[in-house]
Amino acid sequence: MTSKEVLDPKIPGSDIVAKGLEDIRSQRITAYSLLLQVAAPRLKRLDIEIPSLPGIKNPEDVPYEHQLYELIEGAGGHGLYNALCTRIASFASSLEARKSRTEKS
Repeated sequence: MTSKEVLDPKIPGSDIVAKGLEDIRSQRITAYSLLLQVAAPRLKRLDIEIPSLPGIKNPEDVPYEHQLYELIEGAGGHGLYNALCTRIASFASSLEARKSRTEKS
């Protein structure tokens, strides 16, 4: 998939992916950049490479999920964490469905 296809505003969650990629390029540790680190394995299966984020803890010591939760803990932690995870899952599911339709054509 091309960057244009991935960041299509019709795909739910594409806005947070765009923000996360921009944050990674700028080497900013944000909820969006960490969320992409969490989702990277699933996104990689969809041929979307998520660059590593310098400056974060080794995921073998502190999983990305925990780092994300620690970052947003004071901002409504649990609810925000669940909302972000739901949005990135929706994004990936939409791309999987699109990819499946394309392969069948």
